[in-house]
Amino acid sequence: MRLHISLDDRLIAELDRRAGRGHRSAFIAQTVERALDDERRWDEIEASLGAIEDGGHAWDADPAAWVRSERHEDARRVG
Repeated sequence: MRLHISLDDRLIAELDRRAGRGHRSAFIAQTVERALDDERRWDEIEASLGAIEDGGHAWDADPAAWVRSERHEDARRVG
């Protein structure tokens, strides 16, 4: 699909320097895709806020000790 957008001359100059004049569309499409992926990830992060209770976890008393014990329980991580 064709899309008409307006960009500042400074942006076009940098776009051409980075992507090459003949590759503007591909560069812009890649950049927009990355930005949309980032936005989707932030939406998922924000939607998950509060999913875990703030207290009453096994790691609350001593997080470092809890991490060590978890590592030792995983046979793939024991050296």
